[in-house]
Amino acid sequence: MRSIWTGAIGFGLVNIPVRMYSATHTSELDLDMLDKKDQSNIHFKRVNATTGKEVAWENIVRAYKYNGEYVVLSDADFAHASPKKSKIIEVTDFVQIDEIDSIYFENPYYLEPEKSGVKAYELFREALTKSKKAGVGSFVLRNKEHLCVLKTSEKVIVLNTIRYQEEIRDQKELDLPKGKAIKPGELKMAMSLIDQLTHPFSIDKFKNTYSADLLEIVKKKAQGKKPDYPKLKVTHRKTDDLMAQLKASLRKAS
Repeated sequence: MRSIWTGAIGFGLVNIPVRMYSATHTSELDLDMLDKKDQSNIHFKRVNATTGKEVAWENIVRAYKYNGEYVVLSDADFAHASPKKSKIIEVTDFVQIDEIDSIYFENPYYLEPEKSGVKAYELFREALTKSKKAGVGSFVLRNKEHLCVLKTSEKVIVLNTIRYQEEIRDQKELDLPKGKAIKPGELKMAMSLIDQLTHPFSIDKFKNTYSADLLEIVKKKAQGKKPDYPKLKVTHRKTDDLMAQLKASLRKAS
């Protein structure tokens, strides 16, 4: 794996030098975009809006429009905006991990100790494990400040970036049911179905079957065969027969 960030965890007065690695990779098919007419590859270019000419990466700068005028920012400007946060994951709080709603979670990363930080890393990891707590902090990655939580997973410290409160949309914008139409018997039956389908969580039982199914279509088309497309549509109907549907679901689950 290739590290995407190097710096340190700041834990009180202790600095733990670490390297950061992405903890995930995509499992979807790598699809290319082609021209429908002749199946030529589609390329995207960075074009000057005034001249229409392509601009090389080395000639592209980033800027912010302030009072109607663009102010160009250099790499030094980004680095000096918060030099400490650019190199330190400053842990300021500790919480129970289940206190953080899943809506806030973004991307997971592995933290690996540098040779000079092995002992401090191990101490911090074992303290997190024994306390059953997660550290909350912030740092800068790719010119953006991230809020994050640090927790352990087996022998590694995992950093999850999390969203700020202001990044979560207000639920009041949604047209949601008021919870007054449900009958006690229907709720009891729904609870029974939940109980019947409750099992210890094991991530390895869940597979990305969509990519596999899509690959089968690719193989058939490559062989000149016409794929069989199953017909399935969502039926929109009134739910007056909820009890009957729940009873049938319970029989199917048993």
